[in-house]
Amino acid sequence: MKEKGGLFIVPLCSQNINNIVSYPFSGTIPKEIGYLDKLERLLLFNNRLSGSIPSKILNMSSLTALVVDHNSLSGPLPSNTGYSLPSLQYLYLNENNFVGNIPNNIFNSSNLIDFQLYDNAFSGTLPNIAFGNLRFLEFFLIYDNNLTIDDSHQFFTSLTNCRYLKYLDLSGNHIPNLPKSIGNITSEYIRAESCGIGGYIPLEVGNMSNLLFFDMYDNNINGPIPRSVKGLQKLQHLSLSKNGLQGSFIEEFCEMKSLGELYLNNKKLSGVLPTCLGNMSSIIRLYIGSNSLNSKIPSSLWSVIDILQVDLSSNAFIGNLPPEIGNLRAIILLDLSRNQISSNIPTTISPLQTLQKLSLADNKLNGSIPESLGQMISLISLDLSQNMLTGVIPKSLESLVYLQNINFSYNRLQGEIPNDGHFKNFTAQSFMHNDALCGDPHFQVPTCSKQVKKWSMEKKLILKYILPIVVSAILVVACIIVLKHNKTRKNENTLGRGLSTLGAPRRISYYELVQATNGFNESNFLGRGAFGSVYQGKLLDGEMIAVKVIDLQSEAKSKSFDAECNAMRNLRHRNLVKIISSCSNLDFKSLVMEFMSNGSVEKWLYSNNYCLNFLQRLNIMIDVASALEYLHHAHVSDFGIAKLMDEGQSQTHTQTLATIGYLAPEYGSRGIVSVKGDVYSYGIMLMEIFTKRKPIDDMFVAELSLKTWISRSLPNSIMEVMDSNLVQITGDEIDDILTHMSSIFSLALSCCEDSPEARINMAEVIASLIKIKTLVVGANAV
Repeated sequence: MKEKGGLFIVPLCSQNINNIVSYPFSGTIPKEIGYLDKLERLLLFNNRLSGSIPSKILNMSSLTALVVDHNSLSGPLPSNTGYSLPSLQYLYLNENNFVGNIPNNIFNSSNLIDFQLYDNAFSGTLPNIAFGNLRFLEFFLIYDNNLTIDDSHQFFTSLTNCRYLKYLDLSGNHIPNLPKSIGNITSEYIRAESCGIGGYIPLEVGNMSNLLFFDMYDNNINGPIPRSVKGLQKLQHLSLSKNGLQGSFIEEFCEMKSLGELYLNNKKLSGVLPTCLGNMSSIIRLYIGSNSLNSKIPSSLWSVIDILQVDLSSNAFIGNLPPEIGNLRAIILLDLSRNQISSNIPTTISPLQTLQKLSLADNKLNGSIPESLGQMISLISLDLSQNMLTGVIPKSLESLVYLQNINFSYNRLQGEIPNDGHFKNFTAQSFMHNDALCGDPHFQVPTCSKQVKKWSMEKKLILKYILPIVVSAILVVACIIVLKHNKTRKNENTLGRGLSTLGAPRRISYYELVQATNGFNESNFLGRGAFGSVYQGKLLDGEMIAVKVIDLQSEAKSKSFDAECNAMRNLRHRNLVKIISSCSNLDFKSLVMEFMSNGSVEKWLYSNNYCLNFLQRLNIMIDVASALEYLHHAHVSDFGIAKLMDEGQSQTHTQTLATIGYLAPEYGSRGIVSVKGDVYSYGIMLMEIFTKRKPIDDMFVAELSLKTWISRSLPNSIMEVMDSNLVQITGDEIDDILTHMSSIFSLALSCCEDSPEARINMAEVIASLIKIKTLVVGANAV
């Protein structure tokens, strides 16, 4: 091993090929590196390097990968003289401070696969070269620079020869227009935000049959949206917002069967929304605000039950809010503000248990604010301002624990402003310009009169003494009716009572589950989790199922169980097991799920008959992170399981947290369930996957835990904590894997910070893991 200028040069194999393994350091890149004539990969990313790249490095014929991203390198790239990188496949210059032109000769590297120099300050004209020579190019990412493409026709025509091109990101540079030749590009991902693109969208854009992501946000594109877009049958994301597009919302969007995200926030779209919106079953985000659409909102929209976000704000929509609005059981954002919607707010809106942001501001709504809004447990922001609402502000809103922003100003409300819950934090601006509101002086309204207080006392007396008598009488009558009704059904199977089917038309009885699992026989047992046992089963029609029997040590809250089941039914994600049905009565609660024939991760990780390699484990954790991020966007934290516990069990459950090992410390100390707790659990799982050690392993006693064990291993003892199977599989590539393992364990520790606020979010986790995967795949391809 040789040491030069803070860099460690390690032999790759017996053929005297060198590899650079770097640890965080500062200073400049030693020019002596350029004299290592056998060097293949120079990896200097994520350091504090400054200065420029020595010109000698750009003349190394053996170099296949030059990775210097995420540093503070600056200045222009060396001049074209002497450039010779015939073997270069991976060039990462991104997230530095480079300036000046991009030398033409750098594109003579005909083996280039991945070209990334985004987030710098390069300027000048992009070299007018023939990209056809880059026949292996997959990634071309130059966004957030100040480059100019003079001849867009020649540029895009050249790219059509790159038959393996998948990712093309030109955002933040200068492009005159979109030529017809763009239709011949094979890329799956095209992004060109804020490029000053003018002209029309060519009809040929519909020929890009491989396209999954197309983003032209913030340009000067005008004219109509071409109907040829219906040819993009694989497209999942389309953003044309902040342009000058004209015409209508074309019905061809409804024919794009994979479209999940549609962003058309412009200023000039007009006409009506077509009724075919209800056919867009794959859509999860629909943004068509800031236009001039003037129809009624088609009733078919409310049948798209899996949609997460809807923004129809700043248009001229008329009509009322129909009762069917309550069908959107997965929605997290609904913005209908600044329209001409009239009538009252339907009480059927209250079942939207996942809704976080609701804005109905600046419409013509009248009537009272429904008391049932207090049931919308996920609300963070509620804006009902600038309407004609009357009556009082419901006190039920005090129970909304996540509520942070509220605006009831410019209405005709009266009565006392609630002052408990988060209302204590709201200001006068949330209630100004109403008819007769009263309450706490900090709201800048009059103090409520004695008559109001007297009436409040009278209501309390009614609730305390009279109402129980009336309710008791009603219950007696109800019991008589039920007893009579039960006599006619005494021969029915009582275990079928309380059946819940997750809102689906399908019903599976307890008796069917007993038959399917051979009486929950031990031979059908698949495994046990913290909240129940899972059995394999086979229905009479031959369908294989998995039945999770919830283990509740005391009487569970049936309504809570059904509510959680309904929430889970609305989740749709490729990495989440499909919930088929549920069965619930006083003594038995279960979830009926899709049977996964490949078994569990635990089987693959801990069985002597299986062995997961590094990339397989990484892919598993990327999938888990993707599913968890989706759950968080759907506002489902801790998977709802903690809510199935009876209040009387909270103390018992808390006492077992030290042995469970996966739960965040704030749950044990304060009983807090949140998305940050899920991040903590994910971090522990990430450690387990790569160490093959459970957090409840016998070795973890006293002050030693899985978390502290990993923390102490960084950065020099990683091999001691890695799963020994990984070391054997990796073999000669162990030095490369150790670098990635260091990144993975550091990421896991970032998930497991003691303070919830200090933990990263799942989007950041996914980005970090995908970057690691890119480097691993790239290294294997070298």
